[in-house]
Amino acid sequence: MTHLVDKYPVFGQQFIAGVWCNGRDSAVLQVNNPFDGSLLSEIVQADSKDLDEAYQKAAEAQKKWAATSPAERAAVLHRVVQIFDQRREEIIDWLIRESGSTRIKAQIEWGAARGITLESASFPARVHGKILPSNIPGKENRVYREPLGVVGVISPWNFPLHLSQRSVAPALALGNAVVIKPASDTPVTGGLLLARIYEEAGLPAGLLSVLVGSGAKIGDAFVEHEVPKFISFTGSTPVGLNIGRLASSGKHLKHVALELGGNSPFVVLADADLEQAVNAAVMGKFLHQGQICMAINRIIVEEGLYDAFVARYAQRVSALKVGNPHDADTVIGPIINAKQLRGLVAKISRAKEEGARFVVEGQLVGQLLPPHVFADVTPDMEIAREEIFGPLVGIQRARDEIHALELANDSKYGLSSAVFTSSMERGVRFARQIKAGMTHINDIPVNDEAHVPFGGEKNSGLGRFNGEWAIEEFTTDHWISVQHCPRHYPF
Repeated sequence: MTHLVDKYPVFGQQFIAGVWCNGRDSAVLQVNNPFDGSLLSEIVQADSKDLDEAYQKAAEAQKKWAATSPAERAAVLHRVVQIFDQRREEIIDWLIRESGSTRIKAQIEWGAARGITLESASFPARVHGKILPSNIPGKENRVYREPLGVVGVISPWNFPLHLSQRSVAPALALGNAVVIKPASDTPVTGGLLLARIYEEAGLPAGLLSVLVGSGAKIGDAFVEHEVPKFISFTGSTPVGLNIGRLASSGKHLKHVALELGGNSPFVVLADADLEQAVNAAVMGKFLHQGQICMAINRIIVEEGLYDAFVARYAQRVSALKVGNPHDADTVIGPIINAKQLRGLVAKISRAKEEGARFVVEGQLVGQLLPPHVFADVTPDMEIAREEIFGPLVGIQRARDEIHALELANDSKYGLSSAVFTSSMERGVRFARQIKAGMTHINDIPVNDEAHVPFGGEKNSGLGRFNGEWAIEEFTTDHWISVQHCPRHYPF
């Protein structure tokens, strides 16, 4: 591995086809710290010519990369893990400054991105074909697992490092090339930082490109281009639906993995441990200011525990520190940008108008929005129907277990969920009736492990990430039959 420099250079350029350069577009993206507004970087944006160059170079480089040995590909991923370890504080610092992550959240994200990289390093040796029998005499059926080719990755701003690396690492490990389009709020942690890390780890040039550009100018072309065979998107449901449409209705059909919005229910049954349920509900809602697709969106508490839960939850939430995300004890940092903040302020006003009862509130200071908790929320209220993506939450009262399940499933989303109960089997029975891709008993809905399937149902997405499921997503089956002796044909 090359000698580790003290810090990476300033991220002021694109990484296109293995070269650090300015984009061809005339527009310049300014990247600002959401906490104090300081300028972090200025990047000349990419255009359609840059996009085409990145994809064409990726297609060329991928052929040679797919032919390399499993050990060679695994070695690159292991070197990436080493760099993650050596540059831990540098990576965490970027996450705090660019995405507004608190130090707690940045450490969690660093660990998650490192974890999927280490898991992916095992993938080259875990790709297995099959030999199947045939009804035709003398025939042998072989099924080979092969790389898809070039993968396009569109990642969001909330967990930019991990939600890019969650697709990049498996795709590369399995012999694909990758082009990333990170969110404009987080081009460094969503892509350019990874480009530096992979470059330092010795990944051959052209296998990874990062395009920082306007979605209005290159977004559709990124999906519709003839080269990528797979589009991995993490973000909002409306954008994901459009990507799914583009991938299936254009001239070139694509595989897609869509991890979209959520409206996670957090159910507390009457026999639950109150203190543990409250602690979990605080963490599961307010990590990263609630700007997580899996974050608790609806707290549903059974009648017998409702009043005690509301009182204790309000007490705990009121004590959370709001402030500088660099401080180790800060829980609530800045909202990512002004547009997101305006939307959250509007949701607070709407909740008041619709009759929700305030139990916790606070004064807005800059991009810092303190926690807001509403009680006596009903399923028809906007705060219950829509994804919040911020430090707001509503608590609903359930008459009994059956009603709690009805409330939990009353959503067009189905990403993650949770239920608290003192009876494990009761929890399992309840969990299996929730219409979601993931349900956690006596834990928070915010969970992601590198070897366990991650994904949603309903309008929360298609496909699964991580482990064996990632191997399935980023490879394709090739049936090859061998006729060992002459076959008799009827004519």
